[in-house]
Amino acid sequence: MEPPTLAQPSGHDKIWSMLSHLSALIGVGIILPLVVYLAMRRESEYLAQNAKEALNFHISIYIYALCCIPLAFIIIGIPMLIVLGIVSFILAIVATVKASDGGCYHYPLNLRLVK
Repeated sequence: MEPPTLAQPSGHDKIWSMLSHLSALIGVGIILPLVVYLAMRRESEYLAQNAKEALNFHISIYIYALCCIPLAFIIIGIPMLIVLGIVSFILAIVATVKASDGGCYHYPLNLRLVK
């Protein structure tokens, strides 16, 4: 399913969208996309869409990591956590580049909890 085409975003919206996707890498995790989504969702559809995707992605990664922790006791969880970290890093960079181009990246295997 192709994401809806959004109006050309302003520079302000692009920066907040990019920061939402990069929030785990800059140390603020789930807090930044949540604040951006709640505070600015009525101002810009582009910003709301990107913040919602980033928020769903961070929630999904936390759930996947919690599922891997018990598996660490039987060794398989450790490589799974390493792969999860690498994949989340790569997908966050890809989403940031897409947001800087004015689009909205839909993460694969993302749980759509925030609608």
